[in-house]
Amino acid sequence: MIDAVRNTARAIGLWFAPERVRAEGTTPDYRFSLANERTFLAWLRTALALVGGGFAVDQFLRDLQRPVRLTLAVVLVVGGAMCAVRAVNHWVRCERAMRRGDDLPVSRFPALLAVVVAAMAVALLLTAVLGRAG
Repeated sequence: MIDAVRNTARAIGLWFAPERVRAEGTTPDYRFSLANERTFLAWLRTALALVGGGFAVDQFLRDLQRPVRLTLAVVLVVGGAMCAVRAVNHWVRCERAMRRGDDLPVSRFPALLAVVVAAMAVALLLTAVLGRAG
């Protein structure tokens, strides 16, 4: 348990210490590092969109019952926060793997995010259709 906490703390420490990441292995072709950074920024845009969507649901869907509106908003905002954290963690993991000559890390997060976004779309669609019918 203590080792897991230390490993997590060490990994989070790398998020804020790019010089430590650069100290590992050899410098990859800069195009790969820039592609990794563009992917990171794309994940951040997704995170911002989810957070913005959560606030939009809360502010503009006033016809929804408060528990429904709050649930949808919280799921979107928490999803955005998770996406932002995942973005920086994946960026560091990929950069380290490229420097070491390792395979790039795999993740189930994109599939999870896709399922959650699809579920949210269905939930919003149902609330819109049922709200108009009632």
